Amino acid sequence: MTFAVHGLPVARGIAIGRAVLVVSSRINVSHYFVESHQAEAEVDRVRAARDAVAEELQRLQASVALMGPSEAPHELAALLEVHLMLLQDEALTSGVKHWIIERLYNAEWALTTQLEVIARQFDEMEDEYLRERKADLEQVVERMLRHMRGTAAAVAPPPPRRKSSFGPDDSDTPLTGSDSMDVPLVLIAHDLSPADMLQFKKSVFAGFVTDVGGRTSHTAIIARSMDIPAVVGARLASQLVRQDDWVIIDGDAGVMIVDPSPIILAEYGFKQRQGEVERERLWRLRHKLAVTLDGQRVDLLANIELPEDTVGAMKAGAVGVGLFRSEFLFMGREAKRLTRMPDEEEQYQAYRRAVEGMHGMPVTIRTIDVGADKPLDSKAAREENHLNPALGLRAIRWSLADPAMFLAQLRAILRAAVHGEVNLLIPMLAHGHEIHQTLSLIALARGELEGRGVPFGHVKLGAMIEIPAAALTLKLFLKHFDFLSIGTNDLIQYTLAIDRTDEAVAHLYDPAHPAVLGLIADTIAECVRQGKGVSVCGEMAGDVQFTRLLLGLGLRSFSMHPSQILAVKQEVLRADAGKLVGWAREVLASEDPAALLALPR
Repeated sequence: MTFAVHGLPVARGIAIGRAVLVVSSRINVSHYFVESHQAEAEVDRVRAARDAVAEELQRLQASVALMGPSEAPHELAALLEVHLMLLQDEALTSGVKHWIIERLYNAEWALTTQLEVIARQFDEMEDEYLRERKADLEQVVERMLRHMRGTAAAVAPPPPRRKSSFGPDDSDTPLTGSDSMDVPLVLIAHDLSPADMLQFKKSVFAGFVTDVGGRTSHTAIIARSMDIPAVVGARLASQLVRQDDWVIIDGDAGVMIVDPSPIILAEYGFKQRQGEVERERLWRLRHKLAVTLDGQRVDLLANIELPEDTVGAMKAGAVGVGLFRSEFLFMGREAKRLTRMPDEEEQYQAYRRAVEGMHGMPVTIRTIDVGADKPLDSKAAREENHLNPALGLRAIRWSLADPAMFLAQLRAILRAAVHGEVNLLIPMLAHGHEIHQTLSLIALARGELEGRGVPFGHVKLGAMIEIPAAALTLKLFLKHFDFLSIGTNDLIQYTLAIDRTDEAVAHLYDPAHPAVLGLIADTIAECVRQGKGVSVCGEMAGDVQFTRLLLGLGLRSFSMHPSQILAVKQEVLRADAGKLVGWAREVLASEDPAALLALPR
């Protein structure tokens, strides 16, 4: 039966494929693909865990047999027998093997996937006693996962798969054999951390849907960088969809359609082809300079998460990197069995690859910005104790609280500046004493490199304007920094008191709010007046709805995901910046700026 699930559109386009569910577990489970030659080793890991748990349960059975009724009631022995039966159940073992061999899931992912499949079968049973056995199955699987935690295989790149556009066949059974390698897959999850998204970044998925999240959550941001259709905040999506269901993701409307009829499938297949034609048309603009009709040059820069993202930035025609989110070097390391954070040398090599990857064009590296919706693996548990992590120890606050870590990063960035033009960007500054403390540590990092005789380069210093307090004290910032970068995602969040990751209040997240636009306009105007560089690196920079407004406000530097550059360039090429100045003032003075922005120009 066809039905639709509504959420928030965060990445445009249409995706059609089979559903892959990432199942939540009470203990941390890594999700990644393995190479085909590693599949048997993953099956062996599951088998070894099953045998270890079986031995453990048998030992418990033996100890129970030696106890008296007062120490061990007979129900306990019966329960252990049930767990042993579930452990040896063919539905569990053959199902896990299927997900590993046919889909190339890692062992833990395959085990939790099959748990979810069987658990749903338990839920549908009429007998209450049998329904309650689901909890026993969950306990058995968790025992196996604990045994497997110390035997995780190295994370391998995903297997290559062909992208194709076709719909459901007449079979409702899971795909097997080579067929499963050709079918587009879409990811369905309750939530995905930034670390999860990095694991999937180069994967086979044609789109994804999550139960939670907002338009500017980092899950959504990375979806846009992957240039795949995505919907977040879809509430019960992961509970309503089953493994291998055919689904359509409409990233334009924020809708997921499950089990589409042939008519619906044909309609969305046509929309999908239209989107491909539009992308091909935009692709022709990649070598064209971004200059307005009245001759104003506009710099279109790329936001990246990892050094290899520079390849996509260059292909899209970016004239530099406006935001290298360095925190992604620190994330997902526990899943890779890396127990420490990246040291100075590892960071230096990463920053150097990014600088060299841009072939002489500027690269702006933001110092680590963790907390809120971007916890480090090791910090996740502590962040859960915060009432609101977005207002807690994050970004520069976190760096200043750990000077040794911060100095290592600063030294790495300064060393990378030997290889090209590097700008150093500091996130979430709000206080004068934070500015002075940061500048002192930068000077100390330079001194340490000099003392070691290690070469380093000159960097321009910039500050993020993402807290209203910073936007209201611009002269203090411009006294100490060479340029400013407006982080609209957090600026909107903090100005409107909206948690941008919370779907319950996502409808109140409004980039066109007069207060937000006023802070952005004042920041741009003051930088222009003082002759200092200014850019927007938040999601507004890549939203074509705001391109002309930002041009009218005087912005000439936009930084966005590479996938958004060509659409914004098209708007720039069609705009007369001089004529937009008066209109921009009208928008700022309006009680309803969104209404004016929606009118064609």
